[in-house]
Amino acid sequence: MAGAPHGTIVTAAEQSAGRGRQGRTWSAPPGSSLLLSVLLRDPPQMLPLAAAVAVAEVVGGTALIKWPNDVVVEQADGPPAKVAGILVEGRMQEAWAVLGIGLNVAVRLEDLPTELGPGGSRPAATMGLSEGALEPTLARLLESLGRRLAEPAGDTLGAWRARDALLGRRIEWAGGSGIARGIDGEGRLVVEESAGRRTALSAGEVHLQRVG
Repeated sequence: MAGAPHGTIVTAAEQSAGRGRQGRTWSAPPGSSLLLSVLLRDPPQMLPLAAAVAVAEVVGGTALIKWPNDVVVEQADGPPAKVAGILVEGRMQEAWAVLGIGLNVAVRLEDLPTELGPGGSRPAATMGLSEGALEPTLARLLESLGRRLAEPAGDTLGAWRARDALLGRRIEWAGGSGIARGIDGEGRLVVEESAGRRTALSAGEVHLQRVG
């Protein structure tokens, strides 16, 4: 990243092994998705949250944010389906970060791997637009990102909380389970465990707890 200017954008037309959290891959057939990485100098503290809000705004409707990095839409029968993923990597001590975003714009769900398709273990969603909508959607996303990354942290937190997919729902993670109670002022997920004890998760993956 040495020498690359702030705001440098790299895009891809397709992905078969894009890198996500927990070593997972992000699959995107040709001409179906926005796949971009943005270099940011002096990134704001709330970068992951601000980026998620920006993406959710572009998806529109009832798009929600599943802490820490997924934008999802509710399904009538089944868990929320992922329409976008966000990954932030960098060296904060050197004041730079790379923001990676994958957004299903024109994906046909039947073209995805079985686990990502309807009824799969990790269901995906799509904006359901045409391939011709990719460039206009990218323009909207960059505008939304620029606006959200420049706003005060309090505004970011408020906008994120309004789209919280986990609020009030029972979740589980590697260290336990409980009820999601929103995020704190640092963007950590607050969980109410047994006997009303609360803990704040700063990283890691959480899952909606299955019933029965």
